[in-house]
Amino acid sequence: MKKLIKMLPTLMVVLTILMASTTVLATGTMIGNVNIAVNTSSSGSVTNIGNNILGIIQVVGTVVAVGVLMVIGIKYMMGSAEEKAEYKKTMIPYLVGAIILFAAVNIAKYVVDIATTIK
Repeated sequence: MKKLIKMLPTLMVVLTILMASTTVLATGTMIGNVNIAVNTSSSGSVTNIGNNILGIIQVVGTVVAVGVLMVIGIKYMMGSAEEKAEYKKTMIPYLVGAIILFAAVNIAKYVVDIATTIK
């Protein structure tokens, strides 16, 4: 029973990451009964490749950031007073890194959006 209690937080973290990383893909938009196809003829362009790379970086970064946050949170809840102080110290660099990751990806997306509208 003690083994199950120790494994439960890890199992919950894994299941949460799996549920958060599912994606929905679509190739068209339904408006009423009419299907409007999305133009994918320029899939090899630099813009689309850049958008795909930024999307991958954002998804992987989000999954990793949420996973690390859950692990630190679980360790914080189950730790002693000394361990809690140590986890508080590790939380500041984690938060700075997560903010930089999300800000960098979003700033890069805005730059790409602005560059495509200039054409």
